Amino acid sequence: MRLTVFGATGGVGGEIVRQALDAGHEVTAVVRDPARLTVTGERLHVVRADLSDPEALRGAVAGRDAVLSGLGARSRKAAGVTARLTRAVLAAMAAEDVRRLVIVSAAPVGPAPADDGPLDRALRSVVSAVLKDVYADLRETEAELARSTAEWTSVRPPRLLERPLTGRYRTVVGGFPRAGRAIGRADVAHAMLAAIGDPATVRQGVGVAY
Repeated sequence: MRLTVFGATGGVGGEIVRQALDAGHEVTAVVRDPARLTVTGERLHVVRADLSDPEALRGAVAGRDAVLSGLGARSRKAAGVTARLTRAVLAAMAAEDVRRLVIVSAAPVGPAPADDGPLDRALRSVVSAVLKDVYADLRETEAELARSTAEWTSVRPPRLLERPLTGRYRTVVGGFPRAGRAIGRADVAHAMLAAIGDPATVRQGVGVAY
């Protein structure tokens, strides 16, 4: 497949690029600063662009089979950036008639399991309070997806870990795995790539956790 990856210099985005190349895909990584991209490969094309300008992004998404986004606020101060940049990505995709989009979001944006225990409910409540601005940004991002014509999937992990790819994680379409408290960035990237070809995930949130 021909894939475009936004947020390719981040933890999840870098893993998407690396795993996609290893799987034999052709990858276009859209970045602000190419020097920060540590992944290399013969099928990797790097595009430097202003991520807030849809016109500047059209060439990077034209003719692609799917677009994947690891965009996200790196701190509470940057809250708001994800929705703004996702709007630009969606506009560029619409202009080039590219439909499939998979983004990374976060577990608190989606519904909690009905049978979650009190500890998991308490943890979710505390994290949601501390990072309320970040999650508000992600909720607006998902609202932008819902308003679009894109065939989108939002992958929603809990706490992210630095851990090698295991491939041993749980996913729930439209929900979240019970007692799912953490997952490695590499496995999130793996789940996002797997979602591309799964029609059950189109216009759905997908909870993912160990």
